[in-house]
Formats: sequence, structure tokens, C-alpha cells
Amino acid sequence: MRQRLYPLEDLEDIPGTTVFTARRSRQAYHLHKFCMSLMDKDNRNAFKADERAYLDRFRMTEEQKQAVLARDFNGLIELGGNIYFLVKLSNTDGWSAQKAVGSMTGMTPDEYAAMMRAGGRSPEGQKSKRDQG
Repeated sequence: MRQRLYPLEDLEDIPGTTVFTARRSRQAYHLHKFCMSLMDKDNRNAFKADERAYLDRFRMTEEQKQAVLARDFNGLIELGGNIYFLVKLSNTDGWSAQKAVGSMTGMTPDEYAAMMRAGGRSPEGQKSKRDQG
């Protein structure tokens, strides 16, 4: 058996980051099935016509469904979602990657682009939740 180099709980200690783990993958299995269904044009149209009815076809938790309806990408990630699946949802809405990622930071797309052009966020104080007190 392979020995871990660090305890798994250390993955929860990175400020501003939710690490996609096997546990989160299992938690979001049905959410990801929904996202992948959006690759089909007929499914995208059905979703746009009645989002709630379309979501009810999938065995997601009510919390996941509500986060989809609210386009709460941070919430979806916390509920196990992986951005590579979730981008199918933002694409269905016609969002640019800049708008989708900006929505996760609380910034407008232009504010997000300006922040990134200026070098991004500072890593200062972002190394450990435990060290923040």
C-alpha cells in the first residue's frame, strides 16, 4: 500500500481553494451527469425551457439543484462539482470563461480581467487556514 505524503485533511487547509478529491467526485456524480448532458443541443434546449423540470431528471441533492438554478459556482464546487464539468453550465448560458470565473470572485468580468492583468491576487496570507488564527 502506498503511503501518503500528508494527511488528507491538509487538503482542506488551503485558503480560497477547494481541492477536488475522490470524496467530492462521489458527492457530485449526478451533478456531473447533468453537466455532461448539456453537451447535447436537445438537452440544452430542454434545460433552458424548464430548468427545474430538467434538473429533476437527475438524482442530485436539492442543495445542488438550488446552486445550479442560482448559478452559484462556488457553492457547486463546495458541493463536489469540478470546474471542468461545471463549465458546461456556464457555456449553456453563453458565458465567457472570464464571466464564469469572475462570478466566483464576486467581480465583474472587467474587474476580474483587470485584476489578472495586474498580476492576480497576492499569495500573502493565503498559505494556510490554520495559520490565520
